[in-house]
Amino acid sequence: MLITGVQGSGKRCLAAWLALEHLGRHPGALPVFPLQVPEHADLRWITIPDDKRTIGIDQIRDLVADLNLTSYEGHGKAAIIEPADAMTHSAANSLLKTLEEPPGNALLILVADRPGRLPATIFSRCQRIAVNPPDEQGALAWLQAVRPSDHWVAVLRDNGHAPLAALVAMARLEETTAMARDFRALATGQAQPLEVASRWADAEPEFVLTWLSRQVQGCIASVFNARNSGGNSPVDESVLRRMDRRKLFCYLDKINGFRGQPPGSFNVQLTLECLLIDWSENLRSLGDETRLGFQASR
Repeated sequence: MLITGVQGSGKRCLAAWLALEHLGRHPGALPVFPLQVPEHADLRWITIPDDKRTIGIDQIRDLVADLNLTSYEGHGKAAIIEPADAMTHSAANSLLKTLEEPPGNALLILVADRPGRLPATIFSRCQRIAVNPPDEQGALAWLQAVRPSDHWVAVLRDNGHAPLAALVAMARLEETTAMARDFRALATGQAQPLEVASRWADAEPEFVLTWLSRQVQGCIASVFNARNSGGNSPVDESVLRRMDRRKLFCYLDKINGFRGQPPGSFNVQLTLECLLIDWSENLRSLGDETRLGFQASR
């Protein structure tokens, strides 16, 4: 089984619920938050080790060997691999036969934030469940029940309407508010891209690039589908009117290209400088691959 969806939509909570249901624990009518990784003799939870950046072949080989052992409690075995898109190519290949013919009563659950990074051979062997974010009204009601705040509408929209991602973002609200000011100021020439890049480089690259990607998605929604943008464009509409709107998609692709690369494989400071220079110029120079060094970094 392959569970996909935007970050913060509850995929891991669902995976834990499915695994416990399979193992006869009957965890309740619905998955619950916050996630507690279940402890069960017949459950293996595979994720990226603290000292690594990927899920390696040895982890998958150990998992395959464990799945072939007899169930301790007689309900079969279950395994959760998350994020499955972090498996190395050799690790993914070592899982193929087990995915095609799971031993005994075994349930394998793969959780992927970026399913496009999974090999087609893995993707084709799984039943797929897409976890979509709830409607805005339902998400806001849930967030207010968890933690009352006047800021949920903006935070939720800023995080792709994924409520769990919004919860994480609320803890960094001061930081993202400052980044949003920088983003707007760059577009109007009121901030310097090198200075902004220097500030942003102090945060985790994944956090910054994911946030930036969502801002550009918000701009695209505002330009091409005002109804879905919620009237909450990340920058002034007059700025977007000055841009070649097609370049917004190219810019988003460029950002997501870096998001898809392993941590440490590119110079964060240089990458942010080049991306923010493009934005400060209203994307007029977008397409100058030499300046960005995009091809070399890939």
